[in-house]
Amino acid sequence: MPIGHPHRRPRRLRLKEGVRALVEECTLRREDLLAPVFVSENGTSRYPIPSLPGVERVPLPELASEALRLQRLGLRGVVLFPVNDPEVKTADGREAYNREGLVQRAIAEVKRACPGLIVFADVALDPFTTHGHDGIVDETDGEVLNDETVEALCRMSLTLADAGVDFVAPSDMMDGRIGAIRNALDEAGHWRVGILAYSAKFASAFYGPFREAVASGARGLDKKGYQLTTGNLRQARLEVELDEAEGADMVMVKPALPYLDVVRQTRETTHLPVVAYHVSGEYAMLKAAVEKGWLDEAPCVRETLVSLKRAGADLIVTYYAAWACENIL
Repeated sequence: MPIGHPHRRPRRLRLKEGVRALVEECTLRREDLLAPVFVSENGTSRYPIPSLPGVERVPLPELASEALRLQRLGLRGVVLFPVNDPEVKTADGREAYNREGLVQRAIAEVKRACPGLIVFADVALDPFTTHGHDGIVDETDGEVLNDETVEALCRMSLTLADAGVDFVAPSDMMDGRIGAIRNALDEAGHWRVGILAYSAKFASAFYGPFREAVASGARGLDKKGYQLTTGNLRQARLEVELDEAEGADMVMVKPALPYLDVVRQTRETTHLPVVAYHVSGEYAMLKAAVEKGWLDEAPCVRETLVSLKRAGADLIVTYYAAWACENIL
């Protein structure tokens, strides 16, 4: 064969748009995205979150219309986060399992308006505590108490299940909480309620805008005593294995982009659906670069989300969910 005429020409599969579409290995669908929704109390107004451009706190009376909007865009699920009034916060976070609490009412409101929309609800105490930790704190030494926190999370999960939630999503990183919550739900007859476990949740610097969004007062708070150390890949694998063994239905890696290796490892470790959380700081960085004119938003968002699919994520929690449906999908 003459030099300059290679037998294999991979470019043949890239020359035409139609061929590229036929052989595309990773595709992004509306059904792959879950939208986080911040819910505030009656009497509040929509509040644009400065560090999350395009994202707002939604007052409870407007939640039904917001859920309908997201459903009409083609999204199949939302993840609810309450923005609680300071008056209901306590050191032990007991508001978390108030049957008439904000998140419990929010679940019922979404299910009333959009019965087919899958509702995930965060399970952790940080939106309900005065100190901002994800659990109950020992007043003598400041340590987050594991077993006492797990008991509170079980009580919270039961009230969320009673309100009609489809999946509880424990994000606290306490030891043994998935098994305890599974047992509590099953014993109460809530075997249909699933568990999305925040299995590999790292003590990341990328959570700042989220903590402002829920007004937890936790920005800069040291959570390294329960969230994963950023350099520990083997610990992440162990946490995934433990959560699967304890009854998780889905497992999550959080954050997403700095931990693509963890997403890939998790995909290779489990047969469960893998969820990647494209967190607030990752979203804010893209938005800031776009506002500066340094990046083109649509191709960058598509490339970012496809990278998570390529790494092995089945579902992606992202503040870009609605925007992506309107602009790139």
